[in-house]
Amino acid sequence: MSETAGMILCGGFGKRLRPITEKIPKPLVEIKDDYTILDKQLFDFKNAGVEDVYLLTGFLNEKIKERFGEEHKGVNIHYVIEDEPLGTLNAIRLGMDAIANDYKQCIIRNGDVVADLNLKKMIEQGEKSDYPFNIFITQMQSPYGIVETSGDRLVSFKEKPLLDYYINGGVYFSKGGIDFGDFKTGDIEKTLFPLMAKENKIGYYKEDGLFWMAIDTSKELETVRQEYESRTDKPWGYEKVLIYTEKYLTKELFIKEGFQTSFHYHEKKDETMYILSGAGYIDFNDRKEYFGKNDTIRIEPDIKHSIVATENTILHEVSTPFLDDTVRVKDFYTR
Repeated sequence: MSETAGMILCGGFGKRLRPITEKIPKPLVEIKDDYTILDKQLFDFKNAGVEDVYLLTGFLNEKIKERFGEEHKGVNIHYVIEDEPLGTLNAIRLGMDAIANDYKQCIIRNGDVVADLNLKKMIEQGEKSDYPFNIFITQMQSPYGIVETSGDRLVSFKEKPLLDYYINGGVYFSKGGIDFGDFKTGDIEKTLFPLMAKENKIGYYKEDGLFWMAIDTSKELETVRQEYESRTDKPWGYEKVLIYTEKYLTKELFIKEGFQTSFHYHEKKDETMYILSGAGYIDFNDRKEYFGKNDTIRIEPDIKHSIVATENTILHEVSTPFLDDTVRVKDFYTR
């Protein structure tokens, strides 16, 4: 994977989130205590191997500088300030100018998107693509529950299902410079992108079944905050506590394709893994035990292991109730 710069669009006013965004820019809205949208995005960039991130700022940019400075948890942060708001196209154009001497390729994110996509894989696929520009697409979720009919009767209800349509997921990979042509201002999605599509210059990157949310209103913010009530992001994905009692503990783990947990063991915890989707293997000291959907794997105390995902994997871990009983022998990421 070649060196890639990251960019995050941080300059919007967030009008539909007021009064929250009257004193802070939207990327600094918290999705859990002391963990903002921008924290999540920088965390994802870091774990994808992106070391330099350019924040395309405007409104209340000093608040972002105050929180993140020039370096944050191993990520070098650069600021590109748009003095007058002229749309996403102008902000990205200024960002491309800023990286021109140091980077050929970049990955760009909308500053209000919380998503679990595999940025590392998107970059690798983008580098191999025949297209100079690729957009992450995700399945559209119906904003309403839908009904199904048969003849003259209503037969079923479905609560906000995923539809057979894909939408722009707000993450872009550019293999080189972008030709903005005569466009200077406006939203890039409404100006340059349609033209590039007509000229056969845009490919796409797709991952289905991921958590994705663009936070535009208080309702969407509440949805994300509910997701994060018991969730902790990890370099390899996330861990979510589902049930925690005096008798047992149940967690949900999401491990991205090509990633793995630390090599670790538990002093007391006896756990059983139920594979809900995906594929991979458990790497033990002396062997590898492969798994796929619907498999069950037990791991007893003191057994050193790492869970490796060869596909995006979701599993439920049911164990004795020792929440923090993890001893890392080797970690594959800086935290």
